Amino acid sequence: MCKKLAESIRRKPSIGWVLFVVVMVLVFLLGLLAASITERRAEIATLYNNKKVEITGINPKSEEWGLNYPREYNTWKKTKEMDFTSKHLGSNTYDVLETRPEMVILWAGYAFSRDYTAPRGHMYTIEDVTQTLRTGTPGPEVKDMQPSTCWACKSPDVPRMMQEVGVENFYKAPWSQYGHEVVNPIGCADCHDPATMNLTITRPALIEAYERRGDDIANATPQEMRSLVCAQCHVEYYFKGDEKYLTFPWDGGFTMEDMEAYFDNAQYADWTHSVSKAPMLKAQHPDYELFILGPHAKRGLSCADCHMPYIAEGGIKYSDHQVMSPLKNISSTCQTCHRDSEEELRNYVYEYQDKALEIRDRVEVELAKAHIMAKVAWDKGAKEARMKPALQLIRQAQWRWDFGVASHGGSFHAPVETQRILAHGLDRSMQAQIELQKVLFELGVTKFEMPDISTKAKAQKFIGLDMEKLEKDKETWLKTTPPAWIETARANGRLAAN
Repeated sequence: MCKKLAESIRRKPSIGWVLFVVVMVLVFLLGLLAASITERRAEIATLYNNKKVEITGINPKSEEWGLNYPREYNTWKKTKEMDFTSKHLGSNTYDVLETRPEMVILWAGYAFSRDYTAPRGHMYTIEDVTQTLRTGTPGPEVKDMQPSTCWACKSPDVPRMMQEVGVENFYKAPWSQYGHEVVNPIGCADCHDPATMNLTITRPALIEAYERRGDDIANATPQEMRSLVCAQCHVEYYFKGDEKYLTFPWDGGFTMEDMEAYFDNAQYADWTHSVSKAPMLKAQHPDYELFILGPHAKRGLSCADCHMPYIAEGGIKYSDHQVMSPLKNISSTCQTCHRDSEEELRNYVYEYQDKALEIRDRVEVELAKAHIMAKVAWDKGAKEARMKPALQLIRQAQWRWDFGVASHGGSFHAPVETQRILAHGLDRSMQAQIELQKVLFELGVTKFEMPDISTKAKAQKFIGLDMEKLEKDKETWLKTTPPAWIETARANGRLAAN
């Protein structure tokens, strides 16, 4: 047979080249297999053979996990860095209400009108929630504005406390009750099983949302889990009933309209607007819901693919746990799939963002006008039945605006859907103004002067906030309560000594 093959090659040299190529491909594939086996063995050795401490139960102290997994831990610590700035947002924080004062009007009567800053890294989850004016009224007469449910996405201490006191008891407690217990920022125990390091769901609200839809989250694939661990927190939610039970409104679907129908059927409102008297909905941060409607999710990518790219060190491959914008490191994120230059890819993102934010800015101006026009109508003696159509349009307009802007990265995750939602918000804002113009005309009002809300301070004064007193009380409160919580937590071993 060998002689026949040699004779065939002599007669047709092309056969020899084909065999040569086939052999080289086989050698290359075998090399890849060997490298993969070596890499996997190195990973297994790191995971099981180099453990320095045994992590058991819900251990909220990430620095102890870091003894076993120093690479992941060291990148997680970088979530404290605030050195990245893109055209829109970044890893640093700033006062959003100062730059967009119309938002004060949009949230009149709600805690966000007091204080709203741009989000930053996971290392700041505890610090940011304790230093905001949204969680309580600081001062000698400390009064909780929010329930303990507000801690739900801020710390791995939360599942620990849920296990200790029960989920329902945790939710319905006053926000300050567990201040000395919830002290560690988002970390390892929020997403990982300590025995296997597999991704795991630690927040019951996500599991319960799946169950109500007839699904079992235990059937999720590993790739799906690389988004679902994020969906424990980066979602739309509300506090249900007097127990303030954390609930995801996914029963009818994941779209903006699906969740609006859910709230309408339940006759639910987050608050009554103090200027327009409209029954309002507050979108939280429907990042997951918008992401799954976008082009990347439809092609099988997960949140971690872009926000936690792999890093290779010798035979070790691990995820970068500095969870942040992919634009910080385009070569390790976007360019693993796209062959465009970094500048081109960055500009694609900015183009999507610019177009969505152009609509966003217009909605904020027109929607603020609608709220103020409603106030004028009430002041002139408008009747509730006559105002109802306009107030419903205001509710719908603001839900669309908030859904589009509260989602961090929504203008890129799902640019078409986000622009659609914001455009519908603008449409309903204008419809609300038309309805209110009819009401004002019936009341004999043909002319009125819009207030000056060109700055955060002016807008807050218009809606009746005494910010000077609130800031003074906050300063006093921050010198006492949070330090006492930290001191108690360290004494009880809940927090690292450093």
